[in-house]
Amino acid sequence: MSEFHWLDATAQAELVAKGDVTPEELVEAAIARIETENPRVNAVITTMYDKARASLATLPGGPFRGVPFLLKDAVAHSAGDPYHCGMQVLKDAGYVAAHDTVLVTRYRAAGLVILGKTNLPELAMSVTTEPRAYGATRNPWDLGYSTGGSSGGAGAAVAAGMVAVAHGNDMGGSIRIPASACGLVGLKPTRARNSLGPDFGEYWGSTTHEHVLTRSVRDTAAVLDATAGPAPGDPYSAPTPGRPFREEVGADPGRLRIGFRMRGPGREHAAHADCVAAVAGAARVLESLGHIVEPVELPALDDGSLQVAVASMFGVFAARELDRWSEVLGRAIAPSELEPWNQQMVELGRMISAPQYLAGTEAANEYTRGMAAWWDPNAPHGGWDVLVTPQLGAPPPRIGELGPDSGFEARFEQVSALAAFTMPFNITGQPAVSIPMHWNDAGLPIGVQFVAAYGREDVLLRLAAQLEVAQPWADRHPPGF
Repeated sequence: MSEFHWLDATAQAELVAKGDVTPEELVEAAIARIETENPRVNAVITTMYDKARASLATLPGGPFRGVPFLLKDAVAHSAGDPYHCGMQVLKDAGYVAAHDTVLVTRYRAAGLVILGKTNLPELAMSVTTEPRAYGATRNPWDLGYSTGGSSGGAGAAVAAGMVAVAHGNDMGGSIRIPASACGLVGLKPTRARNSLGPDFGEYWGSTTHEHVLTRSVRDTAAVLDATAGPAPGDPYSAPTPGRPFREEVGADPGRLRIGFRMRGPGREHAAHADCVAAVAGAARVLESLGHIVEPVELPALDDGSLQVAVASMFGVFAARELDRWSEVLGRAIAPSELEPWNQQMVELGRMISAPQYLAGTEAANEYTRGMAAWWDPNAPHGGWDVLVTPQLGAPPPRIGELGPDSGFEARFEQVSALAAFTMPFNITGQPAVSIPMHWNDAGLPIGVQFVAAYGREDVLLRLAAQLEVAQPWADRHPPGF
């Protein structure tokens, strides 16, 4: 069987479990696919084929035994392998990670076979994947367009059929944005659902969420079953699910109360017409499935505490990254060694005082409590199950439009507009998923975002699986791949 590359990870694992194929066959097929397709899209920046082949001799009997996998080159790292976070300075230094993170250990235990690392913007600080260190990753649906970011390499690799599932992380939309741009399923789980150990309890404050990009809802659920749960020393953990996430796929979601909104936080106008059309189409499908679907204003989404939090925190995160890597390399890394966008972010971060940063974290807590009330059945005007919004504020940008040499002011506004619908839920920590519900007239995927209450991935997985049946996307692949 030669068409492994369009099977999802669950189907690939089932073939291995039944003895129809071997892990070696899956791995060699994926390596061949990467070698053939990667030159066009530049998704995979580091290959680890020999280590992958060697690992097959002692492969665990996990649920994804033998399934090829790729790691995003940020946050989750693997022992003895290059780890550069999109930074030219780390690439030049030849830096390698000393150990596996908890998440990588769990991926290995699940039987996933790591073939390499995927591209991302420098420091994961952008909604497009065009680092100077490794060059632009191109969207398989149209090579002139971006994959989004920061997990853009992962998105391109899965969309192009190199692997069925790839690791990503999400600090401001970085799983959901490339999922939208590449026509994939991208779940940002509840905060602390996956551990950031052993290096961090929190990373970039409480905004970082780890998971994967996939082509099917069942893969998204099953990988989460394999990785979720606290590690010793974690400062907090997500609520324990009532049953395995995989069992939510195909379960009846019931008649849900769903609100939709087309306007980003604090913005007067609706998102781009393509994104509005995607949400409107999703609303029609949801109504046809029997759900209660209504337009909502949701004033809490517009609360000014969101902007206070973001403005007080993200520059500090960039400044801390520069200090952290200076400590690791044993020399001071100058801001001028970063791309202009991140130089500016570091400079902004240096201007934030410790009290201002703490005020930002307090604003984040205020925003989170205000938002949570909309889902709370005991709150006035609460009791909603799911919020539906555009995923991106506009279709994916063209390559170069938001590249490392674009002007800061114009880039800041465009990045803010693109990520307007994602950032709120990194602040609140709620689960949110991008579903490929629409393609525009140019043939580019336009994802739709679904958001549930804190800890309620179960609601999203049931609903996403219902939509996957009602409006299937499994047979849609980029032309020419």
